[in-house]
Amino acid sequence: MDRLDIDVREDMNMETADLTESNDPHVVSPAQGAELLRGAPWSRLVIVGDSVAQGISEPRPGYRFEPWSTLVIDALREVRPDLVHLNLGQRDLVTAQVRESQLKAALDFKPDLVIALCGGNDGLRKVFDPDDAERELEALFTPLREAAGTLVTSGFFDVIGNPHFDPRYRGVARERLAVLSQRMRSVSERLDGVYVDMQTHPTGREESVWSTDGIHLNARGQAVLGTEIIRALAVRLGNT
Repeated sequence: MDRLDIDVREDMNMETADLTESNDPHVVSPAQGAELLRGAPWSRLVIVGDSVAQGISEPRPGYRFEPWSTLVIDALREVRPDLVHLNLGQRDLVTAQVRESQLKAALDFKPDLVIALCGGNDGLRKVFDPDDAERELEALFTPLREAAGTLVTSGFFDVIGNPHFDPRYRGVARERLAVLSQRMRSVSERLDGVYVDMQTHPTGREESVWSTDGIHLNARGQAVLGTEIIRALAVRLGNT
């Protein structure tokens, strides 16, 4: 990393030092989320995927130590008190393993809304085949979309601002996650899914969203992701 990158990151960290959940421009409250989701038809939510779906995280001062899904569920529940939900997410799984271990249970739940967050582990393997990754994403997403009606997927945060990510692999990881995000978008659009573009989100360039394990989002990152999922669903509802 050169001096310019370090200076930019330090400036960003100074700008985010005083942020809390209540004044963060990239985070909505459950009440604000409920307003965005007014008229939501969904009452059966299932979440599938890897550690992102599961919500692996760590605390950050000023933010609730909750996974992204809590914000989405709390906002939806204000609109739909009858909401029931199931989170099948499990860390360390590639997309094929998500399909093998979670698809049947997800379909058996008879959801009308599915949030599928996975694929990152495919990009971090020693051997990465974008075409194979796209086929696996489509094999997982297609039956979920057909069963639920509404499918939400997401691209990946840019790891450029993550100081805890091993610098030896940051470049190749950025490239692969960018490719995976585009493949994810392509599959989602073919299925008329709701795609959440986190690849270009400005907080991806900030240290303040990352856990010190170098991989996962912290409490702020979780709140940002939950907010963007709510906003994407609001667009689908025509509430923007």
